[in-house]
Amino acid sequence: MNIFLDMVGANKLAPRQILKDPVLFLAFGFGSGLARKAPGTFGTVAAIPVYCLFAQSNLLVYSILTLLVTVVGIWICGVAADKLGEHDFGGIVWDEIAGYLITLWLVPFSWAAVFWGFVLFRIFDILKPWPIRWLDRNIHGGLGIMLDDVLAGVFAGLLLWLMAGQGWLH
Repeated sequence: MNIFLDMVGANKLAPRQILKDPVLFLAFGFGSGLARKAPGTFGTVAAIPVYCLFAQSNLLVYSILTLLVTVVGIWICGVAADKLGEHDFGGIVWDEIAGYLITLWLVPFSWAAVFWGFVLFRIFDILKPWPIRWLDRNIHGGLGIMLDDVLAGVFAGLLLWLMAGQGWLH
């Protein structure tokens, strides 16, 4: 049984083409977005090592790197959507990587924060409460692909920050 997609997007790109193209490789979360089921969840899993790498720095460096991932992500996701011939193809998961980094932005590193950040981000990204759903449906292009996950990361991050403040993440 093949757990990866055979052909991708309206332009029917092969996974090999995705992995060889630097922009698509990033947009597909280092290949994690090629998962046939739950590519957003796999993309968020791919964000964990990125977070662990960034978390070794101080808050200023983490902030700069997270902003860079987010801003450059607008371009990456827009170009990927154009190459695929499809606006917000599920395999584009760079937005999940940015959203997860935003979720963990203001909490100290702990494995509990890594776990609960993952759970909270996935909940907000999947359920898309207002205004996330509105953004997802009404803003297009690379900005639209990124914006709903950025806001899901902000909401999840606020809850995670409150949990950390209560001492629940030790």
